[in-house]
Amino acid sequence: MQSFEIDKSDVLKVKNAILAGDEVLMEVLAEYHASEIAILFERLDKSEQQHIINLLPAETASEIISEMDEESHPEDLLFQLHPDKRTEIVEELDYDDATDIISQLEDHEQKEILEDLEDDHASEIRNLLTYDEKTAGGLMNTELICVNINLTKKDAIDEIIRQSEEMEEFYTIYVVDDEAIFKGIVSLKDIIKAKHNAQITELVKVDAVYVHPDTDQEEVANLISQYNLTSIPVIDDHQKLLGRVTFDDVIDVMEAESTEDILKISGVSEDEELSGNWVEAVKSRLPWLIINLGTAFLASSVVRYFDPTIKLIPSLAAYMTIIAGMGGNAATQALAVTVRRISLYDLTDKQAYRTVLKEFTVGLINGAANGLIVFIFAFFFDGNPMLGLVIFLAMTGNLIIAGITGAGIPLILKRVGIDPAIASSIIITTFTDVFGFLLILGLASKLLL
Repeated sequence: MQSFEIDKSDVLKVKNAILAGDEVLMEVLAEYHASEIAILFERLDKSEQQHIINLLPAETASEIISEMDEESHPEDLLFQLHPDKRTEIVEELDYDDATDIISQLEDHEQKEILEDLEDDHASEIRNLLTYDEKTAGGLMNTELICVNINLTKKDAIDEIIRQSEEMEEFYTIYVVDDEAIFKGIVSLKDIIKAKHNAQITELVKVDAVYVHPDTDQEEVANLISQYNLTSIPVIDDHQKLLGRVTFDDVIDVMEAESTEDILKISGVSEDEELSGNWVEAVKSRLPWLIINLGTAFLASSVVRYFDPTIKLIPSLAAYMTIIAGMGGNAATQALAVTVRRISLYDLTDKQAYRTVLKEFTVGLINGAANGLIVFIFAFFFDGNPMLGLVIFLAMTGNLIIAGITGAGIPLILKRVGIDPAIASSIIITTFTDVFGFLLILGLASKLLL
């Protein structure tokens, strides 16, 4: 089965079905999975989305809304529904999904929705709303299977059956004592395979990995990935079990974190929505471009300083762009690899040193290889071996600088508490431009004049 992608024919089919009547529309919608309908919603008007949601049963409608992209603003669609339909949908949602959607609304809108819910649903969601959305507490679902450590195999199975009636799926069974203190985990497989008279205390894995509610979402994702977990328990400072974070939520986190890093490296604010309009894009990008303009003036001042050299050797102007461009590309490569390494691992001083050393070596080899190519070109095209030597040295030197700055600057920013993805690209561009021009023009002034 292939992943679903938006197709004009699918959108047209749904739009025509809406016009043809509810019976036809239901037949067409039956051809699609809830997640596919959520994707189709990106091309439908709000009125068409509401019509479909109102027509479908609350269980299916809740799946569609939970699968909608954040930038499609499912919270607005939910709030605009009739209060009765809205309540049915929210109560069908998992607590963590309901919290994620409701948290995007204004306070008075949240209050209106929560007041219509049953007390237990409203209480759970209000509790989850108190956590930062980018922490384990903001990701966790309080619905889980939990058994007492003192139960027998038979009693534990009875308890699991009772608790699972309201749950769609579960992967891990959590074990607590009489005071609700977290004691470990046990798999359903181990319980089933155990002897008839086995006790849960004999089956529990006490060394289970867990997180606290204030643990950053990226750390949660790293732990689930590192230990190949399907879910991870969330406990408070008193070791009491609060909830669980499942791997499907972590997939969304990893995608969001990767997108955020890519945007930051490119000098784009994480607040800019990928589907946003041009006004939002300008507001997000213009400040960074102005900062970049200031650093560009610094590079241009180097060129101005060596203006007499350029007038005597005009061909340097053509090679300058090559040196600076190659340095910028090499630095971006080193930066991307280093930022990703930082996001995945908490690098020690030794690992950080090795990272910079590696990029220095890569810069040296790549610089020499590319410098040799340009040397040969300058030798045959310009007939000047000394010019070729200058370009060779400048290329090698600038790619070394690119490697060191591309790896070193994000590590330094991380050490001083600044997000390395935010400012690194502008700083390394300044380094490669300034030193690229300085190397080729400075060497030319010394060796060619």
